[in-house]
Amino acid sequence: MSHTILSTYADHRKIAEVEDISTDQPWNWLVAGWRDVRRTPATSIGYGVLITIASYLLTLGTVVSGLYYLIPVLLGGFFLVAPALGLGLYEVSRRIEQDEPANFMHALRAIWRHSFAVSTMGAAMVVCFIAWFLAANLIFMVLSSGITPTIENAIPYLFSLENLPMLAVGTLVGALFALGVFSLTVVSVPMLLDRNDVDVMSAMRVSFEAFRFNLVPMLVWAGLIVLVIIGGFMTLYVGLAIGFPMVAYASWHAYRDVVKK
Repeated sequence: MSHTILSTYADHRKIAEVEDISTDQPWNWLVAGWRDVRRTPATSIGYGVLITIASYLLTLGTVVSGLYYLIPVLLGGFFLVAPALGLGLYEVSRRIEQDEPANFMHALRAIWRHSFAVSTMGAAMVVCFIAWFLAANLIFMVLSSGITPTIENAIPYLFSLENLPMLAVGTLVGALFALGVFSLTVVSVPMLLDRNDVDVMSAMRVSFEAFRFNLVPMLVWAGLIVLVIIGGFMTLYVGLAIGFPMVAYASWHAYRDVVKK
């Protein structure tokens, strides 16, 4: 079954058809993403290494600034901005799909070619990230035990019994932020890359409708993304070099399965 999404503008033209999907398909997207990684290993891992290096630099800057206890906040924020970071990889998957050459330069050109859409979507994600950062700081001030964490006790501090309510509330609020962004971006960024006749707001609306009509499969897909990315975090970001490209490629295949013209 498919659902017609009409424009909210005066012309009420059809933007896209949103297809119903099963809970098996997110697993197929991951398999397809891994297949794309294997077909373009240098481009995929090179892109992933850039994400890994950026993660190291951001973490190092946080530690040097003495704000190391905010690292969990920044890790949560990664899920809010990751969809825009994958734009170049969506182009690689698109080119593989069409049996065209696909390399790192094609990924960079795609980012440049869609710079306005990327910057608009990126700005929206940055606003969400700032809102999450402020909310996390408020939760910390209200629910923390009052002890100033140091680099030696940061982990025991965060996971102490006294701070379990703070950790629980922070995790819940962060999950709600991430789920909200996911619903608006799960197919919108690939859609902006694929089509020139769709603006940012329309793409986000299609994404939300795709999420709404396929709630359970999309929650499965969100869970798989979280597992892969957290796996990357737990390997001290090294796993992101492969995990991030795989998820980005899989997101392109998700878009292709869910959204039709």
